[in-house]
Amino acid sequence: MSQAPNAALIVAAGRGTRFGGEIPKQYVPLRGICAFRRSVERFLGMEAIHLVQPVIHADDRALFAEAMAGLDDPRLLPAVTGGATRSDSVRKGLQAMADDPPDCVLVHDAARPLVTERIIGDVLKALERSKAAFAALPVVDALWRVEDGMASEPVSRTGLWRAQTPQGFHFGPLLQAHLANTGDAADDVEIARAAGMSVRVVEGSTENFKITTPQDLARAERLLE
Repeated sequence: MSQAPNAALIVAAGRGTRFGGEIPKQYVPLRGICAFRRSVERFLGMEAIHLVQPVIHADDRALFAEAMAGLDDPRLLPAVTGGATRSDSVRKGLQAMADDPPDCVLVHDAARPLVTERIIGDVLKALERSKAAFAALPVVDALWRVEDGMASEPVSRTGLWRAQTPQGFHFGPLLQAHLANTGDAADDVEIARAAGMSVRVVEGSTENFKITTPQDLARAERLLE
């Protein structure tokens, strides 16, 4: 039996083209500490997390080493190089842990540095009665389909939720779902559902947003004040 029942897989292999700048957004200083390290430290700060597996871009080895300098925690595993798509990156991260697999794995975006222990704990608790669970928020704004810059028709928001991370899974079923997946997917919930897994939803937080633009970075800085 694995000695690590719960692992966190933190995905940071993207280029963040919408953010711009000279370095990927996950390494941009956020009040002195980049989003990637803040995400790693959040999971390492919880006793319920026994391993943290980072997944990075092949060109970011030096950036990763600098970002994690001085973080001496045996639960932090060596970084794995990701793939061309998010799905590829998650699969490679899962395969890196497959020889001594955890019971459960939480997949988290490195660019969501303000995730809380409450959200992480709620996803873990949901995995006690479901093979998969993720954090999300109900859509509260009016939705419109837009064509050529013009509103064309309203879209019902009934039953719609905005997905966040972490997204948690029993490790074996998620790895098998990724190995069977033949294309890219919006997130791991899509891959799990395609494999027939039932997925429970827990409530996230408006502060658990993904840093995508410089405006998002400024918002995160204000919240950290």
